[in-house]
Amino acid sequence: MTRQATRVITLKHWNELPPALFVLAPPRSFTSLACAMIGQHPQMYGLPETHLLRFETMADRANYHAEATYPMTHGLLRAVAQLYFGEQTQASVRKARHWLDARSQLTTDFIFRLLMDRVFPRIAVDKSPDMAEPFVLKRIFSRFPQARFIHLLRHPRGHAESVMKYIQVRASRGPIPPSHWLLRISSAAPPGAAADPSKNDHVLDPQYGWYVINKTISDFLSEIPPGRSLRIRGEDLLAEPDRALTDIAAWMGLRTDSDAIDQMKHPERSPYAFPGPPGARYGNDLFFLENPVLRAGRAADPLNLEEALGWRNDDKGFCPEVKLLAREFGYE
Repeated sequence: MTRQATRVITLKHWNELPPALFVLAPPRSFTSLACAMIGQHPQMYGLPETHLLRFETMADRANYHAEATYPMTHGLLRAVAQLYFGEQTQASVRKARHWLDARSQLTTDFIFRLLMDRVFPRIAVDKSPDMAEPFVLKRIFSRFPQARFIHLLRHPRGHAESVMKYIQVRASRGPIPPSHWLLRISSAAPPGAAADPSKNDHVLDPQYGWYVINKTISDFLSEIPPGRSLRIRGEDLLAEPDRALTDIAAWMGLRTDSDAIDQMKHPERSPYAFPGPPGARYGNDLFFLENPVLRAGRAADPLNLEEALGWRNDDKGFCPEVKLLAREFGYE
C-alpha cells in the first residue's frame, strides 16, 4: 500500500499534525509520571509506552515482541483501544489487537501518525524507553524532523536506587531473564571497559546504564536544531511543579494559564494511569499505575555524588565519568 493510498483512506490531518513531543530518559527516571503530567495539558495528549519507533515495520515489531521479556505490547494496545474503540476493556483490547494485525504491513512511523491524527489537534507525547539508542533516535528524527524532545533527568544515585528496588520487586515474582531490561541497564559496562576489560567488575551497578543512556541522549540532542530540545530534572519537576510545568508549556508555545497548569498536576486523570484490562495491564511503570498522583516533594531529599554506593558491597562510589556528566546536568 502506498503512502498516498494509505493517507487518503486513513489520515484526516496529514498536513496539519502538530510536531510530536518525545520524552527521552533511562527507565526509572520519573518518565511515566512526567509524561502523564505533560499529557494532561489541554493541548497535549500523553500516550502510554507505544514501543513503535525502534522498528521499521509493524511486522518487525511483532517478531521482536514475540520474544520480549516484559509486556511491551500493552501500551499500544491500550492506546488503540482507547482512541479507536472508545474504552479499555477486554473486548476493546481484542479489537485493538485485530486492528494492529490488519496493519502489519505498515511502517511504525505511519502507525504513530495515525495516533497523532486521532488526538489532533492535541500534541502526541510519547516516552517509550526503547527510544534512547543512537539508531532509534536517528530514525525518529528522520521520520519526524519537526519533533521536539525533552531530556528528563534523574540523579544517578536516585536512579540506581530505584532500579535496584525494582529488581527486588521483579525477582519476588520469579527469575529475571538475563535479557530483561532491568539486568541490561544494571550490567552495562563501565566507561572504557571495551578497551580495558579489567575495568568490568561484573557487579550489578545501574550507574553505568545511567551514563550510557544519558550520554547517548545528550549527544543526539547536541546535533539537532537549537530550541527543539529541553532538559528537565525530574527532581525539579516534583519539587516545584508549577514552575517546571509552566516552563515546559511556554517552551512548547502552549497555554500557561493557571487552569492549564493545574490540569497538568493531575496525572491520575490520564486514561492510562491505572492498570488496563486482561491482555493489556501495563503500558506504564508498575509503581506509577499503583499510585499515579503527583506527590510534591517526593524527590526533595538531597542526594550527592561522593558517598559510597549502597547497592555495592565494596565501598566504591560513582566513577569519574558519571560524576562529570551528572555535574553537567547540575547535580552535586
